[in-house]
Amino acid sequence: MEERKEALRELLRRLHAGASPAEVKENFKKVLEGVSPLEIARVEQELVQEGFPREEIRRLCEVHLEVFREQLERQRVEVPPGNPLEILVGEHEELQKRMGKVKEGVSRIAEAGGPPSAEGELSTMLKLSEELLEAEKHYLREENVLFPMLEKHGITEPPAIMWMEHDQLRREKKELHGLLQEGPAMDFGEFKKRLEERVLSLDRLLQGHILKENRILFPSALRVITPEEWREVRRGFDEIGYCCFTPPLSPVPAEEGKVEEKEVDLLQFETGSLSEREVEAILNTLPVDLTFVGEDDTVRYFNKPEKRFFVRTKAVLGRKVQLCHPQKSVHVVNRILEAFKRGERDVAEFWIQKDGRLIYIRYFAVRDREGKYLGTLEVTQDITELKRIEGERRLLDWGG
Repeated sequence: MEERKEALRELLRRLHAGASPAEVKENFKKVLEGVSPLEIARVEQELVQEGFPREEIRRLCEVHLEVFREQLERQRVEVPPGNPLEILVGEHEELQKRMGKVKEGVSRIAEAGGPPSAEGELSTMLKLSEELLEAEKHYLREENVLFPMLEKHGITEPPAIMWMEHDQLRREKKELHGLLQEGPAMDFGEFKKRLEERVLSLDRLLQGHILKENRILFPSALRVITPEEWREVRRGFDEIGYCCFTPPLSPVPAEEGKVEEKEVDLLQFETGSLSEREVEAILNTLPVDLTFVGEDDTVRYFNKPEKRFFVRTKAVLGRKVQLCHPQKSVHVVNRILEAFKRGERDVAEFWIQKDGRLIYIRYFAVRDREGKYLGTLEVTQDITELKRIEGERRLLDWGG
């Protein structure tokens, strides 16, 4: 088994060194026989751990697929009815249909003589681009539910690479949407040129991404995730929600049993006592998102206020916090945590615009009475309305 893995690693190293797929396939015929999606995923992961840049692995994933295509076709895995992957695969098909219509629209606009004759087509394409943007919940379900579950089974690098592609897809779809909005005010010839370039780039990225997930990531997930874990994945999917184009959902598989609630004694604090139920209700009533990361950098807890600003599902529990952030910001997360652990800093704060709201994000080092570091608390708050407060409003001014 180890010899086979080393041969696969050597195969991928040669591809990265510039060897052609045809040459590699000829030289590694025996190694390629019966290679599984899970083996490919694990070998790609080991290459990253050896020092290969993730971006380089991502860039050459299409080349990997070209070499393994015949074997993967022979081993095509059918997703069982009712499995959450059925939802993701169905959404992939819907995205491809919409992308096909966008490409047809580009061809018709290319033949148009000017903005007036292209007005109807532009309106249709703008609506299609809005539906492509609707795929955000598709990405969030993968990033916050499926990827953490794969990480629990030791598959960490392939999800990280797919997340990198999600971010690139987000950027390119926003750029396409912005271009379609600006189109009527632009020089028509320049608009047609930029539109064709933008759509070709997005289509190439989207098709390659879907191929990698359908042929490697999803079959790997089917090999390692248990039936009970799939039920948990489905619950996480339902919590995040679905896209406007999500196909009809299959029924949730029945659970084998229900855990009875047990009575819990009051939790004693220096300033009083509360039941577990009261503590949970209080934390969920606070007008902030809370996430606690333990001293080992794993996510231990998050509250569930009425409206969360950032998606959290139970799949995140036990996950390394570094895996909860896009790769481009992980180095900053590590700097903050190291500063907290060394006692150099106690707070880090940021603020961003999100959906027209001003969101204030703070990280606090949590320490015990002796100053020992216990973990980090993330507190996220919508301060849009707070910034508008002026003057006074006293208790006696309350009108009920």
